[in-house]
Amino acid sequence: MHMVRGALVALLGLEDDLEVVAELERGDEIVETALSCRPDVAIIDIDLPGLDGLSAAAQLRVRLPECRTLILTSLGRPGTLRRALGAQVDGFLLKDAPPRELAQAVRRVAAGHRVIDPQLALTAWGATENPLTERETEVLRLAAEGLEAGEIARHLHLAPGTVRNYLTTVVTKLLARNRVDAIRIAREAGWLP
Repeated sequence: MHMVRGALVALLGLEDDLEVVAELERGDEIVETALSCRPDVAIIDIDLPGLDGLSAAAQLRVRLPECRTLILTSLGRPGTLRRALGAQVDGFLLKDAPPRELAQAVRRVAAGHRVIDPQLALTAWGATENPLTERETEVLRLAAEGLEAGEIARHLHLAPGTVRNYLTTVVTKLLARNRVDAIRIAREAGWLP
């Protein structure tokens, strides 16, 4: 991750009209750093420690609305794109895009345009919507973190039986064999953060 971030900073540094004002490794550092640096565009990875990139982008939109956001990720799944659009990001680009495309995307986002990887947009167009409710997704996310039904129940202030019912419903909705299969299906579809 450090090497990729360093390479991206170096690539953007080669552009005469772009300046990198900060680079961070944790999502929970993004908003405070942006408030002090006041960037025009924040390039944010989805998978960050401390706070995921989409949550950080949503917070940034509230706290510093003039800062535009460009998500740069290796998670090129339709569900991930939908979540990014739900967080009202300004751009979504895959990490394996050519370097020239990244610089151009930053310029376009800074100019007020939306940028979305065209191939991913086409894939997302025909993809299935997430059939899970917000609560079902939260229960499944906690299960994916390794919590058992009782722990999930305490965390969400629910009865253990209610949590088991949610997990059964999730498995059924996703046509999964079991909880582990449901987690796999939801991750592959981009429905789990």
